[in-house]
Amino acid sequence: MRYRVPAITSEAAMQPSCRRGRGVQPAAAMRATGWQQTVYRSLMAARAAAYAALASALLLASIVWAQPALAAEPAQLRIGYQKAVSSLVLAKQHRLLEQRFAQTKITWVEFPAGPQLLEALNVGSIDLGGAGDIPPLFAQAAGADLLYVGWVPPTPKAETILVPSKSALRTVADLKGKRVAFQKGSSAHNLLLRLLAKSGLGMRDITPLYLSPANARAAFAAGQVDAWAIWDPWYSALTLDGSARLLANGEGLGLTGGFFLSSRRYATAWGPFVQQVMGTLNQADGLLERDRAGSIKILAQVSGLPPAVVERTLAHRPPASVQPLSAQVIKAQQATADLFYAQRLLPKRVLVAPAVWRAPAAGAAQAASK
Repeated sequence: MRYRVPAITSEAAMQPSCRRGRGVQPAAAMRATGWQQTVYRSLMAARAAAYAALASALLLASIVWAQPALAAEPAQLRIGYQKAVSSLVLAKQHRLLEQRFAQTKITWVEFPAGPQLLEALNVGSIDLGGAGDIPPLFAQAAGADLLYVGWVPPTPKAETILVPSKSALRTVADLKGKRVAFQKGSSAHNLLLRLLAKSGLGMRDITPLYLSPANARAAFAAGQVDAWAIWDPWYSALTLDGSARLLANGEGLGLTGGFFLSSRRYATAWGPFVQQVMGTLNQADGLLERDRAGSIKILAQVSGLPPAVVERTLAHRPPASVQPLSAQVIKAQQATADLFYAQRLLPKRVLVAPAVWRAPAAGAAQAASK
């Protein structure tokens, strides 16, 4: 039996501008001279920073988001989410935000991937949303005025490169000269770059095909691509139905994790409220732990996936609470940004620290309220 992965659609206006009206685009070639040494140094720096961030996260795991009394709630919160993120789906289905913030109109907007979500955030279609580590960097490079407001630890087993089950490809090195599909500017982009570098290859050694998850799934099924860099639940669905095989995943790469972001205007105006939203979203992890069977049933109904696929996905992507960004997390994300800039995948250098939301000092907050 083959599990059908439901197509996830979004409005054309929310598609990345780099893809509107254009076909599949091969990535720009990197410089040949010294590129292996450059990517190796950048990769090692990014991995060291990410491991330090994860170690720091273990110490911060018990941190509870500050819950100051709210003088007022905003009239609305439009939150972007992906069905692949189980905690957000559960929070939506259990109406956690609606119950916690009765004075705020909560609107949930679904997206197929992080780049589309952050483009919507940039143009003001939503106020808050979650994405992987790479979409915020591309958004920053494009001039988006966004703020990082929360961090989610990495789930390397859920970040994968898949090949058809009968493919002759056995290692990442075998991807040389092959067609590899992935969502440009997504966490899969980061995974692919790092795995290629680890095997002594670069983006110029493959034929990258920039496809959304739904389009990549169709191309993969039709045999139009040789490999697909993608996250769960696609990984679990395709390996369980026997149509795909795991080539590699993110283990040992020191991936940075995911982030919640808000527009600077919204986060500046409603910072304490956003903090409380983060804390409320973390309650979804408790729901999953207390009633795993019931949660799997809900997730299967919402996604249209069989419970077995949902259960396998949760094994690869266990609950991970949203946390404030520590200095180590910021350093790890900066190292990732520098890696992408060094490989000419970002048009300009991106600075992460200035784009991190910080609670105003008590004196400043009081002065601002007068």
